[in-house]
This record gives sequence, C-alpha cells and structure tokens, in this order.
Amino acid sequence: MRNITIFIATAALLAATATAHAGSLGRPCTAAPQTSWLPLEQLQAKVEAQGYKVQKAKLKNACGELYTIDKSGSRVELFVDPTSGQIVGQL
Repeated sequence: MRNITIFIATAALLAATATAHAGSLGRPCTAAPQTSWLPLEQLQAKVEAQGYKVQKAKLKNACGELYTIDKSGSRVELFVDPTSGQIVGQL
C-alpha cells in the first residue's frame, strides 16, 4: 500500500511540474518589434553552436520554435528569443 501511495504522489508531482513548465511557455519570448529579430537561419546557427541538431524551425508568437536533437540523442523543442538567440525554455 505504501508503494502505491508513493507512486501516485510521484506521478502527481511530475504531472504538475510538466503542466506548470508548459504553461509558462505560452508567453512571448520578446516584446521587441519584429524588425529587430534575427533571421531564422541565424537563430538556428546559434542553437547549433550549443550542440543541438535543428530538424525544423519556425517563428511563432514572438518566439523562435526549434525542434531539435540534443547531444544525448533526445528530441527537444526549444523556445528562443528572436532578438538574441538565447534559449528561454524547452519541452
């Protein structure tokens, strides 16, 4: 019985963490005007310089959304500030 309680508590904690993290990415990455954004190719280059392999990239909701493979081979969706190329979040 104790194992079941621990399992349920752990699952609930992980679900809450994932939901909170995903919800925080619903905000724009920058308030800067689009004229000051870097081209998508430069955003990709900055992310690739950090060791990610970019599979797909797009600009959406004032964020660069890059679908990548990290150094360990895992798929990672990165959210990048389009004015600087700084990674501001990931899923």
